[in-house]
Amino acid sequence: MKPFYMGIDVSKGYADFMMINSKKQSVAQAFQLDDTFEGHQTLYNTLGSFLAKHDDAILFAGMESTGGYENNWYHSLIQFQGSLNIQTARLNPLGVMHNSKAKLKKNTTDKISAQNIAEYLVAHPEKVVYQQQDTLAGLRKQWGFIRMLTKQCTQFLNQLNSLLYSTYPELLSYCQDGVPNWALKLLTKYPSAANLKKARTATVAKIPYVSIKKAQELIAKAKRSVASATDLTTQQLVVATVQQILHLRKTIAGQTDLMLQECPIPEIELLKTFPGISDVSAIGLIIEIQTVKRFASAKKLASFFGVHPVYKISGDGTGGFRMSKQGRIAPRQILYMTALSAIRYNPLIREIYEKHKRQGKHSRAAMGICMHKILRILYGMLKHNQPFNPHVDLANRLRSVPMQNDSAIDKTSRRLQGYDRTAPVSRRQRIKRLERKRSHNVNDTKSGITAPAPLADIIAEILPQL
Repeated sequence: MKPFYMGIDVSKGYADFMMINSKKQSVAQAFQLDDTFEGHQTLYNTLGSFLAKHDDAILFAGMESTGGYENNWYHSLIQFQGSLNIQTARLNPLGVMHNSKAKLKKNTTDKISAQNIAEYLVAHPEKVVYQQQDTLAGLRKQWGFIRMLTKQCTQFLNQLNSLLYSTYPELLSYCQDGVPNWALKLLTKYPSAANLKKARTATVAKIPYVSIKKAQELIAKAKRSVASATDLTTQQLVVATVQQILHLRKTIAGQTDLMLQECPIPEIELLKTFPGISDVSAIGLIIEIQTVKRFASAKKLASFFGVHPVYKISGDGTGGFRMSKQGRIAPRQILYMTALSAIRYNPLIREIYEKHKRQGKHSRAAMGICMHKILRILYGMLKHNQPFNPHVDLANRLRSVPMQNDSAIDKTSRRLQGYDRTAPVSRRQRIKRLERKRSHNVNDTKSGITAPAPLADIIAEILPQL
């Protein structure tokens, strides 16, 4: 692994950066950044581009302890370690000063100071202690462990559904929204309809959340069951599968509680102010986002989650907008479950979902719009370190209302001539040209897509619910 070293000379409000190799030769032009959101985001992009150009490279970064001015840069570099091959250290200024004096340099500037820090990293590696892991490393491992257990539990549940179809298919009517724990405990004692039809009502009713009435229904259905499997082997498989599911559920619940107790991250509490985001969802989102400083805008964050809209058309094909679904699927899964909960508990997101449904969009398309909207809101919350406030989003929507201009001219058209009817185009392209000509000649203002309701009316409808 090829090492590179970056010295950071921190001043009040800005910092100078210098990168060298192990021979103390400059490998990139020195640069200066302000201690702002844009400055930290530029640093992330600069380091990402540098490491992308050098295969199998590791960057050692160091900065002097300057009484607190270095904290913001140090914190950002630690967070960058989640996606960039970087190690960061906080240095004693006395050692850096004496090392620079030994070189007998006459001039002192911010650039030279940054170079002195980088050279100190090369000359005295035994005196430098690097932060090996980012603050989310342990949390990320525990999150991955819980996800693995959840996948295993889902596999066992699928196997149980297959077994129940032949041992007690009537019980599946109680498992439309997942297999409840009372059904699992019932199956540990009565793994098939043949066993349950011989049971007493009072005995079955001793199972938690099973009333006398429900016990009578279960026994009656077992007596009229069309189950085809009554052999002992299948019953043993049902019991073993149920025991595995109960054990996994208990382990998942314990690990989740432990994860919630050992994650004192302020961003998690901030995200939980958004109605629809639970403790687990907040942790998952922070693990994926890491730090909002990685993203220059909300559009960049939406692209990272793969929920940004894309439009593709070429030649005679029919095009349209769709969700890109680029990148890893895990972040979108967390965001999808968050959107489902927000549609139910957050009036702002529910109004957006219902509005697009009224306009004729498919439920999945409306869900994608809500996912994109939630990301934009979360980006603003994390960037400005402010809890959720629906009035802020409504004010932003008022400012973003486009101006209507019927006489607007399409300045983006690539056509340098009118459509020639004698051009040897395909039948599909000819139909498109006729539709375009017809839409340009229409005078009826009610034709085309119906205009959405005025935003002022929408705001007046939402505010009483918030």
